Amino acid sequence: MKKVVFYLNQFFGQIGGEDKADYPPHLEAKAVGAAAAFSKQLKSAEVTHTLICGDNYYNENKDAANDFIRSALEEIRPDLLIAGPAFNAGRYGMACAGVTELAHKLSIPAISGMYEENPGVEMARKYCLIVATADSSSHMREALKDLAALAQKVLDGEDISPERDGYLAQGYRRTEFSDKIGAERAVDMLLARLQNKPFVTELPMPKFDAVEPAPAISDLSTATIALITTGGIVPLGNPDKLQSASAQKWLKYDVDKLDQLQGTYCTIHGGYDPVYANEKPDRVAPLDLLRHLEKTGVIGKVYPYFYTTTGTGTAVANSVTFGQEIGQELKNAEVSGAILTST
Repeated sequence: MKKVVFYLNQFFGQIGGEDKADYPPHLEAKAVGAAAAFSKQLKSAEVTHTLICGDNYYNENKDAANDFIRSALEEIRPDLLIAGPAFNAGRYGMACAGVTELAHKLSIPAISGMYEENPGVEMARKYCLIVATADSSSHMREALKDLAALAQKVLDGEDISPERDGYLAQGYRRTEFSDKIGAERAVDMLLARLQNKPFVTELPMPKFDAVEPAPAISDLSTATIALITTGGIVPLGNPDKLQSASAQKWLKYDVDKLDQLQGTYCTIHGGYDPVYANEKPDRVAPLDLLRHLEKTGVIGKVYPYFYTTTGTGTAVANSVTFGQEIGQELKNAEVSGAILTST
């Protein structure tokens, strides 16, 4: 009987909810929660161990978490690692990505399950197979069924493909033999397209959002400019508990009486070294320079509210929502333009 190790976060590992997100990793010598339901669907393998770790703990203490997980995997030497499914939970997805990367380095095959817009997808795609799931855990039953079906094929050494087995394409190009040369295949595809017949391209192209740029500001000297950052800049103590990764919200603060952020603001961002940002947060969100431009007449005025969120690991769907909400608010306030800084 082949061995499978299953990685779960604190919620699906039956430890607790958000209040247990800082839970350090531990190992159970049995199938727990979703891992038990998954194990029952396997034919030639079983989940012998469950790794459980809080989402915040993993993302904020990655080295320590990986040391524990690496030690466990080296001792167990499973035939397969399963991580998730994380659905559209960004922090969970990033943790699954980290764990599958670790398994890859140990030459242990790994499978995860995520919604296609989970930020963990791009991180994990090259290290593991990712079963495409719905965006919420209400679809856990279907996700576990799809995970188990793919896992069984991997364990049995069967041929698999994204189209047939429902996992997200990894972007690898593999050599295959054909009885037609490239020119003939290209003409066949062109004829099929012209006749509205189905065909499959041999080189799918990435899809990008096309965003039309706003018209230039005609007169900066009368313009109201807002300041926005994804660098996790918040008041000291982070009173509104902005997430350090996989942000679930954006915040705004009144800076109308401030000439700079230094002394009253800091960063809680989990994706870069905070030393220089904490020393002078205006390096990330340059309120001081905007005030200088305001006082010297280069711009009309600085918008009294400053907007902030955390960019690292934040789901694309959340990012789109944040942008629409902040943009609408600025439009309603007749703001002329905005400075948006990253890290």
